[in-house]
Amino acid sequence: MKKLFLILLLALAAFAAWEWISFPDVELLAAKNPETTAFMELRKAELRRAGRADQLDYRFVPYGRISSNLRRAVLVGEDDTFYEHEGVDVKGLKEALRKDWNKKRLVAGGSTITQQLAKNLYLSPSRNPFRKLKEYLIARSLEDHLSKKRILELYLNVAEFGDGIYGAEAAARHYFGKSAASLTPLEAATLAGSLPNPRVMNADHMTKRMKFRQRMILSRMRRWGYLAEQEVLTAKKPEAKPEETPEATDTDLTPEVVETATEGEPESTPAATSPEPAPSPSNTPTPQSTEPSPSVSPLATTTTT
Repeated sequence: MKKLFLILLLALAAFAAWEWISFPDVELLAAKNPETTAFMELRKAELRRAGRADQLDYRFVPYGRISSNLRRAVLVGEDDTFYEHEGVDVKGLKEALRKDWNKKRLVAGGSTITQQLAKNLYLSPSRNPFRKLKEYLIARSLEDHLSKKRILELYLNVAEFGDGIYGAEAAARHYFGKSAASLTPLEAATLAGSLPNPRVMNADHMTKRMKFRQRMILSRMRRWGYLAEQEVLTAKKPEAKPEETPEATDTDLTPEVVETATEGEPESTPAATSPEPAPSPSNTPTPQSTEPSPSVSPLATTTTT
């Protein structure tokens, strides 16, 4: 028994050492775009086994060349707490575990955009608990070394949007014949709606679930989509009956932040009046006041900042 325990301990130590050695250096992604991903290589292998060409459509474009419509559609559809969490949405994870427990099998994902990026870049679609643990560790590492903007940029460029179609630019060209920068809100909602299972439901195959997700994402975009994505997702969601802060009204597709001065006018203090000096005896000289007489206007001057 003691020998068996020792063997298990050594195996666990060897596994931990291997995982540590093979852990990806995500810091490189801060300045270098990935040439391929683990998911892309898996898909190539599947295509070769099926006797098909392993050519994939993958085009990386900068964050600024991806329509804000698509950025917002993906955020509200896939991870509306993206700018609040540190790689893992604890509340969403608990809900996913509850669903898995009730169904007695691993079905719910509960993955954030950062976790999905970690999986796409370095792992596999397996739901193995060890794979999920590594996904968690890589997601935390991505959050430690990359900005939120860079994480979202990478995700939008490596996510699968259809069979052999990877990234927003390739998807926009394939389905709509335009660049990713030109996507409309409806087109963006369609692409974002396909992300859970892009080979089964996409713009070429509008399933019932796909249409539902498209409508849901459009509805959320109307509520939050006209504001900048960071402001949308870091702000506290409005209550049913807001009492303190009135809800902003969207007027057009371009977010516009209007700053107004909220400081009150400085209070004006009435000038102090000095009492008249008492008459002095004729043989005593009257002292002259050294203070200048007040000349400040009783109207205070306000400065607008």
